[in-house]
Amino acid sequence: MKNLIVIVGSLIIAFAFNFFLVPNEILSSGVSGIAILLGLITPFDTGLLNFILNLPLLVLGYFKLGKKITLNTLVCVISLSVFLYFLPAQSITDNILLSSIFGGIIGGIGIGVILKYSGTSGGMDIIAMIISRKSNIRVGLLLTGMNGLIVLISGAVFNWEIALYTLLSIYLTGKMVDTIYTNHEKLTMQIVTTFGEEIRKELLSSIYRGVTITDGYGGYTLEKKQILMMVVTRYETMQIKQIVRKHDENAFINISETVEVVGVFARNEK
Repeated sequence: MKNLIVIVGSLIIAFAFNFFLVPNEILSSGVSGIAILLGLITPFDTGLLNFILNLPLLVLGYFKLGKKITLNTLVCVISLSVFLYFLPAQSITDNILLSSIFGGIIGGIGIGVILKYSGTSGGMDIIAMIISRKSNIRVGLLLTGMNGLIVLISGAVFNWEIALYTLLSIYLTGKMVDTIYTNHEKLTMQIVTTFGEEIRKELLSSIYRGVTITDGYGGYTLEKKQILMMVVTRYETMQIKQIVRKHDENAFINISETVEVVGVFARNEK
């Protein structure tokens, strides 16, 4: 099901590119924007360029974000490249302002959907997620900031009016990503289990978060328990629950909203 959602998200992004952005020479954010640029000034297809440019970042994502997210990203990169290749690049409207607005919003919806289901659309998304995990900065804000270079390239290659439309499109994409993808929303998870050490080891190897452990015992059985406490982002909860159930199907998991985090809640690797 997740792969299907990632493919649908890729189709939404490709639709935004080929029906709004590419025909009007408006660049998108990140590596996809670079692929659009190279596709406009070289004879190579945008879909093929998108796949080639994403390959080294997929390797980085494998080591920094984990196998699961990288596999979802690979599905996205392949499906997005295929959709870009086969969908015709023809503008729905000749109004460049409307193309910038709707291209940015629709593209942001596609990216947000993919991020929400533990994947990335590749490229700068991978870098943004890595930085966000360590710095607690919103993914959409990071994507907007990193894409300033795309705007400069757009202005230098085409003209500064196109660059301003590109900036508008990128801004709207970032806003839609933050609206749909709630990576910056913090939750506190408390896990009560008799397999604390096994769960702790896998959590620390898979999730970039610190873990606090206290000892306790069951009020009814008086059985010794370990209580693991973590502050995480919403999209990480599913992966954490799968890890816990893998070691202890009877573990008690309590998830509550976190109003404020003071200090760094990422894992300390010193």
